[in-house]
Amino acid sequence: MNFYLIFLKNLMNEPQIQIYEFGDFRIDAFKRLLTKGNNEPLPLTPKVFDTLLYLVRHHGKVIEKDELMREIWTDTIVEENSLSQNISTLRRVLGEKPGEGRFIATVPGHGFKFVPEVRETSEESAAPVSDFGEEESSKSQISNQKSETESRKPNRKRFAVFAALLILVLSSLGFYLWRGTNIKTVRTPVKSIAVLPFRPLVTENRDEALEIGMADTLISRLGSNREIVVRPLSAVRRFGNLEQDALAAGRALDVESVLDGSLQRWGDKLRVNVRLVKVDDGTLLWTETFDEKFTDIFVVQDAISNKVAAALALQLGSDEKMRLTKRYTENSEAYQFYLRGRFHVFKLTPPEIQAGIADFRQAIEIDPNYALAYAGLADAYRSLAVGSELSPTEFFPKSKAAANKAIEIDDALSDGHAALGMTLFWGEWDWKAAENQYRRALELNPNDVNAHLFYAHMLSNTGRHDEALAEVKIARELDPLFPFAGALEGLFLIHAGRTDEALDRLKKTLEIAPNFWMPHLFASIAYLEKGMYAEAISEARQAKQFSPAQTNSNAYESYALAKLGKREEAQAALDELLKLSTARFIPPCHIALAYNGLGETDKALEWLEKGYAQHDPKMAFLKVDPKWNNLRSEPRFIELMRRLNFE
Repeated sequence: MNFYLIFLKNLMNEPQIQIYEFGDFRIDAFKRLLTKGNNEPLPLTPKVFDTLLYLVRHHGKVIEKDELMREIWTDTIVEENSLSQNISTLRRVLGEKPGEGRFIATVPGHGFKFVPEVRETSEESAAPVSDFGEEESSKSQISNQKSETESRKPNRKRFAVFAALLILVLSSLGFYLWRGTNIKTVRTPVKSIAVLPFRPLVTENRDEALEIGMADTLISRLGSNREIVVRPLSAVRRFGNLEQDALAAGRALDVESVLDGSLQRWGDKLRVNVRLVKVDDGTLLWTETFDEKFTDIFVVQDAISNKVAAALALQLGSDEKMRLTKRYTENSEAYQFYLRGRFHVFKLTPPEIQAGIADFRQAIEIDPNYALAYAGLADAYRSLAVGSELSPTEFFPKSKAAANKAIEIDDALSDGHAALGMTLFWGEWDWKAAENQYRRALELNPNDVNAHLFYAHMLSNTGRHDEALAEVKIARELDPLFPFAGALEGLFLIHAGRTDEALDRLKKTLEIAPNFWMPHLFASIAYLEKGMYAEAISEARQAKQFSPAQTNSNAYESYALAKLGKREEAQAALDELLKLSTARFIPPCHIALAYNGLGETDKALEWLEKGYAQHDPKMAFLKVDPKWNNLRSEPRFIELMRRLNFE
């Protein structure tokens, strides 16, 4: 509607140049028309026309981006991408080639400049004047016309203002009738979608936790049905940069549709712009703007979820419809703390995870029945024990208690069941109970990539290799670019005795994420199996370089050095682990493995017993890790396997 306001401003500020010509082009500002050659009209949307008109009126000058956005969107705050799209459209309409800058030049770090010379005329002088043949007659006629024109100006102007106001009122009514029903339903149901991280309208005041959290919430809602494949947050996070093209992201993620948007919060106010687009042809299926109080953010999420389902022609059952708009809290403040908690925990460093735990606890303090916050808390505690090598006896009980509380509050919460399954798997080695929890989680949310991954992990570690590889394939199909899934698939192939295939998968994973430590670590295992000890040492050291805190690499390096006959170096690596264990928790399995490489069986078994007593999560690998094959006939090892529920 802003162009009507500009139109009124133009009328109220005469005299105003109305005709602009450059090259073969002509702009009639009064009629809001761009023509070329023999009056061939070139249709432009209102905002694109406003952008061109402002640039033309300031031709030859560098116009800052902020100034352009402020002048074109006088009544709205928008993201810079909107301006970029307008400029791109103008260049295409004017016939400018990429990088040419013949009409609109980009001035890096500043803005844009309209390059061509522009001829300016008023509306009156642009109109043709009749030739009366005689000068005096002509002058008299022109004088009379001018006088008559001047006498009619006030009435013309008042009429124009009245007409413009009428148009403004009618268009406003039409806009609000349109904005809630602008849904183009596809004929054939769309089977896949990616919800991209929302972008800020104003980058200086962005809230990344809210931007990612909005996408996370919608992914969870849309993913809780079997009608559509929804790319997980792990897949879409990499497409969160401010200049990301939605269609390019959709093609990279191999989906049929993309939901993207922008948002901004000012105090208790929230503006959300959202659109749903088909990837193959760019068809806009639905778009809408929401201006609400922040406390009504759940109303916005309900509306988005329902309208996306309608636009994609999803056939949902009653339970799926209910999960589509399910709210886990009605308190917007608790929701904010939950989003911040997720944002911190995703960074996977101990300080960030601890910060996330504090946020989850704040959310629970505000809303004691916030099941999703309890599930987040369970994941955070488990991450400290498994990924950060902190005390399992301290953090596994906390993780289990939080997961059980989440399920107690809401048994239909997939996140709670997945979190409990992971804790039972890593901390209690209760394989059957863990499997039941994973299966329940996937029943509730078939798009949960982590539930698929860790269910596959349990299947692999208990020797069910074909099932494990089938399950991890599903996880990789849900997120084709997820390096964690590719790395774990490589590990499961090693467990299945398919070492060469494992190395191939790990190399492909490193092509996606060359600085990810896990594929290097698992490649070290694969080279150990092939007897390529120098390569195993190299990969272990690269894993250490990219993840200095973990001590898997120390153990594998010591083991490989021992097998290579370099006992002194192997002992030195072991001594470093023993020294570290006096200052903090070191997984006993790592020390046991180093001793096993050196052939010190009794000490290896002694440290494995410590691993059992301390609930070392790495004990979960004893059944399938071939590096323990030399101990499988030892009575103490056999008894240990029985207590671990493997036998």
